[in-house]
Amino acid sequence: MSDPEQLDLDELAGRPGGTGGDDVDRREPAEPTPRESDAPRRRFARVLPDVTGLDKAFDYSIPAELAGSIEIGTMVRVELHGRRVGGWVIDLLDSGSVAVADTKPIAKVTGHGPSAELVELASWARVRWAARRLRPFLVAASPKRAVPVLPPEHRRAVAPAPASPATTELLGRGGGVLRLPPRSDVLPSVLSAIALGPTLVVTPSVDDAALLAARLRRAGATVALGPDDWAAAAGGVDVVVGARSAAWMPCASMAAAIVVDEHDEALQEERAPTWHARDVIAERCRRAGVPAVFVSPIPTLVAVVELAGASGPVHPAAERERAHWPRVQVVDRSDTEPWKRSLMTSELIERVRDPLQRVLCVSNTTGRARLLACRTCRALVRCETCGAAVGLDDGGRIACRRCLARRPPVCQECGGGRFANLRPGVTRIAEELRAAANREVVVVTGSDEEPPARADLYVGTEAALHRVGPVDVVAFLEFDAEVLAPRFRAGEQALALVVRAARLAPTVLLQTFEPDHEVVRAAARADPSILVEAERERRSLLSLPPFGALALVSGAYSDEVVAQLDRDRIQVADDGEGRFLLRAADWSSLGEAITATTRPPGSRVRVVVDPPRV
Repeated sequence: MSDPEQLDLDELAGRPGGTGGDDVDRREPAEPTPRESDAPRRRFARVLPDVTGLDKAFDYSIPAELAGSIEIGTMVRVELHGRRVGGWVIDLLDSGSVAVADTKPIAKVTGHGPSAELVELASWARVRWAARRLRPFLVAASPKRAVPVLPPEHRRAVAPAPASPATTELLGRGGGVLRLPPRSDVLPSVLSAIALGPTLVVTPSVDDAALLAARLRRAGATVALGPDDWAAAAGGVDVVVGARSAAWMPCASMAAAIVVDEHDEALQEERAPTWHARDVIAERCRRAGVPAVFVSPIPTLVAVVELAGASGPVHPAAERERAHWPRVQVVDRSDTEPWKRSLMTSELIERVRDPLQRVLCVSNTTGRARLLACRTCRALVRCETCGAAVGLDDGGRIACRRCLARRPPVCQECGGGRFANLRPGVTRIAEELRAAANREVVVVTGSDEEPPARADLYVGTEAALHRVGPVDVVAFLEFDAEVLAPRFRAGEQALALVVRAARLAPTVLLQTFEPDHEVVRAAARADPSILVEAERERRSLLSLPPFGALALVSGAYSDEVVAQLDRDRIQVADDGEGRFLLRAADWSSLGEAITATTRPPGSRVRVVVDPPRV
């Protein structure tokens, strides 16, 4: 291992316990109470400094007075190049594997950190998501503040009610996927898991976690809400609940895990490394030998193939499942001239003119591909290879951004060469709605800083589904822009919007030129398996996840990194804009290949493994 005296850093920066920056707490924390361990105490520790941009571990000696306080995962302070920095013990060593004369002693013990099992899980995740450094995963698994002493175990729930028979069945057979309708309550599923013992629950958002925690406390369970209640979670409670990062929270004596809304994109980290809470929980539970249940109204194909088992997702009887979906009204626009700018159908006008109904109209065109229609036969123009919507490139050729296919500008239905671009914006739509309904319209977008004003008629992008309260109707004005978007997960993402709308309104209106599309049929019939089977066939044919592995590489010098890859194992597609799409047979092969590359000095390469919007 490297000698910390030999490291030349221009700047050392870290989290609490580190150094650098005016907001660092420089007070020396008290030493923690020793944790019990059956492993023999060793004289040396390998420490990974908590320093941004550094991923070298260094060997330190363990002073006799600290020997009982240090184990794998313990957060410590060490001297590094003349400065005191924080770090994690990632291994314990004996004198035979250390250059004893060159080691310095650990200066202080900051407090408890991630368990040895989570440190091992972080090492797995580093390869799985092709991360250059272990630090991001250890940061996610560590407390925000020093935890010198763990609180005593506090558990009281034995078999709280009401329980979910379906969840109990899944837990009994080792876990799986539960397809729960969008308007159903997830609480009984969590209570079923608590009956087994301490349970870790991951939700898509902080608000969801806080609401669920409050309900669990009212049900009589002791709850640690992440990330603030890290110490209580490590000490022992009935339930540990939190948003995405809770996948890395401690859960003493964990007996089960629940992932709520497995389909939600919020469960995937946006910054690189782009780890997904679903996959972290699945691997964590596999290693611990405890069951995990993944709950969703519309389980993703990844969950169905990799986590549901041979019998597939468990779900209520069809009639009961349908009762907990909204009424989905499909407005067939296939007989309408698609190049007309107005989206005001008679069905929509009837809704917005009703003074007793609050209506939210969604037109999600920001950042989306152009949608073309043939002026001769009125057909939507789609990619002949993957079926996505297409646009025209700068050379006038039809171009697909999903699979990068290009062809001459000719309609595949009639051979026509004149096309219309369907791209009305929410501002113009608001003017048309105001004229049609003769009442005020509030525009809601993701860029708004203030909460939307109280109104009976809203229009906006998909951000409005998260910013507007309950309404009577949610209307998707151009649903084809979602189902035909140039992304291989477009179908799942479009159906996820319907699920979100279902939790706001009892009626969802879909305006579409494709009434027979599998997404529209799945929503109208309250049967997500229609989409799953169509996706399974398509992705299997194209070797897309879960039947293959993808990563998107971009940034300065990304071409030099990609050039180092073994093209026999990794397929590379260049989009011509400095981004490279990598394909491999599986995640391990992809991660190992990327992490084996050398980054040129000054490079700013970004690697997004399993990109959600490609």
